[in-house]
Amino acid sequence: MFGALTAAEAQPAAGPPAVGIVEAVKRPVTESNEFLGRIEATNRVNVVARVTAFLEKRNFVEGAEVKTGDMLYELERGPFEADLESKKAQVAQLQATLVNAKLTTGRAKALLGGPAGQQSTYDAALANEQSLEAQVQAAQAQVDLSKINLDYTQIRSPIDGKIGRTAVTEGNVVSPSSGVLTTIVSQDPMYVTFPVSVREALVLRDRYATQGGFKAVVIRVRLPDGKLYDQTGELNFVNNTIAQNTDTIMLRGTIPNPVLPRLSAEDGTVRQLTDNEFVTVLLEGVQPVEVVAIPRSAVLSDQQGDYVFVLGADNKAVQRRIVLGQSTATIAAVTSGLSVGEKVIAEGMQRVRPDQPVAPGPASALIQSSLKESAENTGPRRSGAIGPKPAGTSP
Repeated sequence: MFGALTAAEAQPAAGPPAVGIVEAVKRPVTESNEFLGRIEATNRVNVVARVTAFLEKRNFVEGAEVKTGDMLYELERGPFEADLESKKAQVAQLQATLVNAKLTTGRAKALLGGPAGQQSTYDAALANEQSLEAQVQAAQAQVDLSKINLDYTQIRSPIDGKIGRTAVTEGNVVSPSSGVLTTIVSQDPMYVTFPVSVREALVLRDRYATQGGFKAVVIRVRLPDGKLYDQTGELNFVNNTIAQNTDTIMLRGTIPNPVLPRLSAEDGTVRQLTDNEFVTVLLEGVQPVEVVAIPRSAVLSDQQGDYVFVLGADNKAVQRRIVLGQSTATIAAVTSGLSVGEKVIAEGMQRVRPDQPVAPGPASALIQSSLKESAENTGPRRSGAIGPKPAGTSP
């Protein structure tokens, strides 16, 4: 009856776990969707030979940038110059014959008024004159063709861009059947192409069609090394057909690709984006939207989805299932399941069980400031919004 107390009886009963509370608030968040895409040149030219001739000289450095009109290849000109002079001589000969024919026609016409004049003689002279005029025109056309072929011996760049390796070297014979001599791809701006599932494309259409269409979004690019490209692009094209094998539709935008002076040298120009480069595309809304926001650390996940603990009656923790929308690394945007002003447990959730009494108190200053900083840093082109959290991942 008066025996000693056990160790368990001697210890006081543990009180409810202490937790940090924040209120769900309205905050602006930039809507963002993430896709896989590629960089493509806006212009691409396969340089080919238009005439058959020996290649005498290559005038470019492989991998360098060239300008419109720059000389790329020089072909042997001698045979084409000789052919042109021969065609010019034929024109001169026919023109001299035409002059004499016109004189003959004039004399025959003058004799028609006298006894020696015959209509048949005049008609024959006139027909001969007209025939020679046609021959002169045909010969002049051959001269023009020879000039064109002579010009084809100088192969120039039709666009500004970066030139690839050459397929032929000096001394070889090239012809229209030789194939591509080299390829030039434009550099600035570049295309960004990315496939979007039809379902997501309809969501994007409904979201932005009334906000300005293409102008309601901007394109950001994450490079293969994980870094965010410092230029933004504009969406300008949606394909007119759906790929049957993937049920996706192709979207395209343009993005600047300026020279990087600090990396460029005399022997080459360096730019950030390269044709056919694999990138991650972030399609962001220009204007942020108001959402119910809580700290991302307050969101828990299980096999059924995402949930939070809210402070209920008698300071009991109530489990609440939520649906997340466009969220950032620090802020969770809640589309359903939570209302503005509700108190959410943001710290100490590990010790909380559903319907368990808790000892609430203000969350730490770091948690409280995350919501405020998110609102201050959210702008039309903020890169923090990374899209909805993939299913099955923990916050």
